[in-house]
Amino acid sequence: MYEVVSGLLEVFSAMFQGYCLQYFFGSFLESRIRNRRTGGLAAAVLYGVLRLGMGFILPKGYTSFWVFIRLAVILCIVSVAVFVFYRAIGKITLFLGVTFIAVSEMSFFLAHMFFELGNHLFRLWDWCWKKGYISVLECYDFVVSITLIGNQILIHVIGAALLYFTIRKIVWDYREKDYAIHRTELLFILTPGLTGLMVCTLLRITIDTAENGVPEMLYDRYPSLMVIMPVILLLLLFSVMFGIKLFQDMICWNREKSSRIILEKQVSSLQEHMGEMERVYSGIRGMRHDMKNTISVIMQLAAGKEEGMQAYLEELSRTMDRLEFRFKTGNTVVDTLLNMKYHEITKAVPDLRMDVEGLQFPEMLFIQSYDIGIILGNALDNAMEACRKLKAKESGAEAFIRISSFQKRELFFLKVENSFDGRVVKKPQNEFPVTDKADRENHGIGLINIKSTAEKYQGTMDFKVNGRVFILSVMMKNERREEDGFRSDR
Repeated sequence: MYEVVSGLLEVFSAMFQGYCLQYFFGSFLESRIRNRRTGGLAAAVLYGVLRLGMGFILPKGYTSFWVFIRLAVILCIVSVAVFVFYRAIGKITLFLGVTFIAVSEMSFFLAHMFFELGNHLFRLWDWCWKKGYISVLECYDFVVSITLIGNQILIHVIGAALLYFTIRKIVWDYREKDYAIHRTELLFILTPGLTGLMVCTLLRITIDTAENGVPEMLYDRYPSLMVIMPVILLLLLFSVMFGIKLFQDMICWNREKSSRIILEKQVSSLQEHMGEMERVYSGIRGMRHDMKNTISVIMQLAAGKEEGMQAYLEELSRTMDRLEFRFKTGNTVVDTLLNMKYHEITKAVPDLRMDVEGLQFPEMLFIQSYDIGIILGNALDNAMEACRKLKAKESGAEAFIRISSFQKRELFFLKVENSFDGRVVKKPQNEFPVTDKADRENHGIGLINIKSTAEKYQGTMDFKVNGRVFILSVMMKNERREEDGFRSDR
């Protein structure tokens, strides 16, 4: 009975490890098989079969030679399962492999600590037998067998639970899965796992000792290790998890720092650019007014004389018309920004339709114009990029950008809608959609800056997708702030 249950538990343990492996690697790497579930199941079964085969082939002893051979074989099994079913990517694959093996080994040893606690039950049954509380041999054998089987089940269940929840915690905390990890960062997150793996290897070598030729467990010789080793292994397990969380937090902190630097540069650049553009456009408007009057006089003088001269003057007049602002919202900064962005995008997408009829600003606007410019500038950059990609894929598709705003009590709402190809990749751990730009490390900077600017006014940002329309909504409090001390220029 015990042998049957023990064999079934070994099969369960191997297959469950295979399940954890496909879940762990599948969360980071792209599957070679189109159906991810089928690929994951195949990877789990392959790993489980190879682990069971390893148990039949390798000897059960714990000599240092066979311990290292066993470790090398496990590494090979993981490598085979991964490279057959996943598109492995360099450094991250090394981290995944080492961490998975380390967590598996630490979970195994932590669970087996309970086996040693179970030995106290056997001593209890022996005491009951000697005292006569259990007088029937069959009853004694039954109790011992049940205890042995229950202990084995408990060991495998605890080991499986530790492995699963640790792996799940790592997957959840490792939010930036597309981040290109650097060598020093790899060493930082590998160190806890490698340390745990080496401690487990040392345990396998030293766990069985011999005193005067009599086999003896390390725990029997040094009982204090029953407390010390679980604590060490738990600390190592926690160091693996919290090391990864710290690493991810560092990435977020660096990104926020970069975002703030970019935002400051954007504000400074926008202020300089808007001032210069306003001076230029003021000069152009004055020149346009004078030139139109001059052209009108010349056209009257040239009427009916030279057809070529007449056509030239008409074209010159149309050119003057194009110098006029296309969009007029009443906010100087926004008008300049909208016209600048429109001329920029129409070079790549000539038939783009930009609608700003719904963009209105209240008479009392306490939100600084440059902050509105930052929000609109980043939103328009994203919208323009989406329209460019849409037209590149479908030349006949309608490309549009629609901007609207309204005030409700003290809240000011700004909405930017744009057409796109309908493809949005949003991972649960990420706040913003995953970019398909080459610079993945700095993806989402535009949306981060929009959110940061909105938060200055106790506001927030949200987005949603309606078919092939991306909708970005920003809410801000339009009320006087002590740090401003003035109302936004319009």
